[in-house]
Amino acid sequence: MAKSNEPLTESYFYILLCLFNGPNHGYAIMQETASLTGERVKIGAGTMYGAITNLLKKNYIIEYSGEGNEDRRKLYELTDLGREVLQGEVHRLNQLVHNAMEVMNEKEDKEE
Repeated sequence: MAKSNEPLTESYFYILLCLFNGPNHGYAIMQETASLTGERVKIGAGTMYGAITNLLKKNYIIEYSGEGNEDRRKLYELTDLGREVLQGEVHRLNQLVHNAMEVMNEKEDKEE
């Protein structure tokens, strides 16, 4: 289990999620987040780079300098800790939904 039980903000969650399948740069993360959420979540540049700074400090991500990155944009990559934290958050969110469905279904069953 992850070191922290602290829930992720929505921005942190989507940044980590967008890095789950490999390194990416900030602008692409912003675009992918908007696409994944049907434009519901839009991470602005200020939020993005503030979050990146904090995620780097927490060691959830690292700056990635892989081969073939002739582009001057910085790439970021999920660390093992970041992957663990993301997976823990997905588990926590699934538990929330499961509990809510149980309670709501109980109430509906009682009303019938």
